[in-house]
Amino acid sequence: MYDSNLLLAFEFTSPGPIMIQLGPIAIRWYGFLIASAVLIGVTLSQYLAKRRQVNPDLIGDLAIWLVIGAIPCARLYYVAFEWENYADNPASMFAIWQGGIAIHGAMIGGIIAALIFAKIQKVSFWQLADLLAPAVILGQAIGRWGNFFNSEAFGSPTDLPWKLYIPLQNRPPEYANFEYFHPTFLYESLWNLGVFALLLNLFFRGLKGKPPLKLGTIFLVYFAAYSSGRIWIEGLRTDSLMFGPLRVAQLVSLSGILLGLAGLAWLYLLNRSLPDVVSPNQQRDRS
Repeated sequence: MYDSNLLLAFEFTSPGPIMIQLGPIAIRWYGFLIASAVLIGVTLSQYLAKRRQVNPDLIGDLAIWLVIGAIPCARLYYVAFEWENYADNPASMFAIWQGGIAIHGAMIGGIIAALIFAKIQKVSFWQLADLLAPAVILGQAIGRWGNFFNSEAFGSPTDLPWKLYIPLQNRPPEYANFEYFHPTFLYESLWNLGVFALLLNLFFRGLKGKPPLKLGTIFLVYFAAYSSGRIWIEGLRTDSLMFGPLRVAQLVSLSGILLGLAGLAWLYLLNRSLPDVVSPNQQRDRS
């Protein structure tokens, strides 16, 4: 039997989406967390760049490209699969502060932006990707708490000690009579923190040559590890983006696992380098 006081201690209840209200101006938790994740991520990636003898200013320049590429794509990806909710009021698709962005859309936009940036700057895409991966997964862990404050992206009904209370207006119609749900935002945030610890461990062991890491290793491990968590957590959610009867995030996550493992096999079993946007002799010295 669970102690009733312990049960109450683990119940999550959002205080609401607004962090600070200054007259007509509202600062929302969602936007604050995204901005914080970006700033923390850039700082961390610049530190990792210094440890790999890469000019940290390169990361600062790339961050602007990533924001421009990732956030609009994250929103467009979400809207594309939820168009019936925006068709009558297309202007609402720009209300990103209300929530409704997709991590996989952000990843697609960010990768495209990083590829273009690497090509222009004549640097290795995989070098940049390895430096960004720990910061990206940490940012995802932080950003998931935006779902908590918006009372969104939750799982199926549950009565577990760590249950999440969802207000009536945020519940799917078929679950209107249920109050408590799986806090999938918390599951994914904790999973992402575990992946973050794994990537940092790999990074610093790689600096010592234990084991020596090939370019792209950290990014590929990120891709496979994050996708492995997302594929089962997504199965608990009640608001998944759907493609017919299939959950889009699970399909993309399965692809991410396979691509990540295939890339690692290419590097270490076949002992070959990953294709890059520039050849080694074209790369500029960015130290």
